[in-house]
Amino acid sequence: MFRLLKICFLLISVHHAEITHSQNSEDLPPLLHKAVEEVITGKYLNALLDILHFQSSNGWTADILTKVMAYFHAKEVMFTLSSLQMSIKGYLKNLLRQPRQLLFEFQQLDQQQFQTAMKYLFNSRKNHLEMGNITLDWDKTRERLFQSPGVNRTLFLVTLDKCFLALSALDCVDILSQILRVSAVNYLQPEVVGNLPNVLQEDAFRNLSTVFKDLYDKTSANTRRALYGWMKQILQKSCNMSDFNETTSWVSAENLRILGRYMVHLPLEEILKIDLSEIRLFISYDNATKQLDTVYDITPELARAFLERINSSGFDMRNTSTIYRLGLLVCFYDDMEQMDAAVARALLHQMIKCNQLRGFQAEVQKLKSQLLNIAMQNQTLNDILGSLSDAVIGLTSSQLESLSPEAVHNAIATLNQVSGWAKSQVMVLSSKYLSYEKVLSSYNVSQMGALVTGISTQSFYSMNPKELSQIIRGTTSQYLPDLSPAQQQGILRKIAASGDFSSSVKDIQGAFFKEIALSDLWKQTGYNSSMMKEKELRISQALYLYELLSQKNYPVDLLRTGQLVKGVTCQLIESMGTDIFLNNFKFFENNLHLLSPYQVNCLAWKFWKVSNISIPPFLLLVLP
Repeated sequence: MFRLLKICFLLISVHHAEITHSQNSEDLPPLLHKAVEEVITGKYLNALLDILHFQSSNGWTADILTKVMAYFHAKEVMFTLSSLQMSIKGYLKNLLRQPRQLLFEFQQLDQQQFQTAMKYLFNSRKNHLEMGNITLDWDKTRERLFQSPGVNRTLFLVTLDKCFLALSALDCVDILSQILRVSAVNYLQPEVVGNLPNVLQEDAFRNLSTVFKDLYDKTSANTRRALYGWMKQILQKSCNMSDFNETTSWVSAENLRILGRYMVHLPLEEILKIDLSEIRLFISYDNATKQLDTVYDITPELARAFLERINSSGFDMRNTSTIYRLGLLVCFYDDMEQMDAAVARALLHQMIKCNQLRGFQAEVQKLKSQLLNIAMQNQTLNDILGSLSDAVIGLTSSQLESLSPEAVHNAIATLNQVSGWAKSQVMVLSSKYLSYEKVLSSYNVSQMGALVTGISTQSFYSMNPKELSQIIRGTTSQYLPDLSPAQQQGILRKIAASGDFSSSVKDIQGAFFKEIALSDLWKQTGYNSSMMKEKELRISQALYLYELLSQKNYPVDLLRTGQLVKGVTCQLIESMGTDIFLNNFKFFENNLHLLSPYQVNCLAWKFWKVSNISIPPFLLLVLP
């Protein structure tokens, strides 16, 4: 923004040699006269927005520039270009470091200035702004603005305060959505939610509620409840509440769809009042299953209340098609009387997703155990192994030992999705699968999923190095961190001995990269910042790689990789210029879990020195 202002005032400061004393304010267009007065009073933000608006329908000419400078002279406002630039620079730097002041400045904008600000920040398609014969990289300017700590929160609050008075509801919702999607939304607290408009056009409400549904996992439990209350308030206003009483509900099929994951905040008594025809319509929606697959934080009581209403609405709860529509509600299925084996297997097949629930796993495992016993009635384990889903984890060692290699091979597509195996179970199943396959190849290993940990160190070491390299690059790489140190070193030693280590080391992803010795990293060349994005690093690796890559890369390119923040020393943090530090702070904030307490302490002191007024609370906590 500073660069944009500097260009504006550079343009209106040239040609001062042509100034004449005879010109006055009447020679200036009204909007430009207003902007010049704002410059004189130090309201640089207001002046910038008025100049941009003026320029949108008027061209800058030497004549206008002469009149502007004549007006300054008539007002006896004397300045040099350098002093004006320094004044603007100091003003904007202070503004961006003081979110409350920035909020105040935005609140003082008139409607036209606010509209102009929103237009250029959010709706401008221009990558560059042309001001006179100077071109500005507007994309970069806007990016730097959004990177400033506190700016996103300020823009969100001021948009709530002013936008719905100045622009259409749909435009304002679009602006709010853009702000929310580019920020960490930590500021979206219940008191902020309380300021959301309680009257919105239908399209605007649906668009904004969709954004809140997408941000569900990024918000706190209290904020989710507040957002549910806001959505409920608007949805109830769209209904004729006189039609509802203690026995009927405002919740329709469409309202359930709009609530999305927020449906888990419906009170139990409200669920039990939902009209059965509305429940039936909701479950019939094409996207109902997708929605019910995401209710990770639903409680058993609410899930069973929904199941009871679905059952009462006329759905056959033993029908396979119905079971597939229930999403995570199947995790709390409780109608076990006279259930046949086929229904039990259908339920087990769906319950593989239940490990996504936030809690209640003991209750889920108990249900799986009951269904497993029903599913195995009058069946041989070899025949039904692949249809038992992740309930197979409940099979005893003797039951697993009784399986044939062919049965394990045929069921591998199910077995490889299961997590939480005991080591003894993994050893039995891996042995049986590999005895059927005869030859250990990268393809066979890729089919094993978590069972890959049952392959012996010797078996890995006996593989072709190229096959091992393919394992490192393929989908199996996500399970390599779960291998024992002996297994991991067996793979790395075999690849290193083959002479192909230099190319392979760059393909090693995730936590497995941590197992590479620092001495082996020293021997390799050709590293770049982009290849670090998918790797997990030890601190010693990060220190070495950050120092190495910083010789040819800007800090922003290294910090955005994530893991390399571990390699930023306190000395580096302290040596960062104020602008570089503030512009790149979001990379530290987004990767706070990767930083050591010592690094966090260094960040806190650095932030305190450069901008103590806007220091984030989590940094303030670590200071004495």
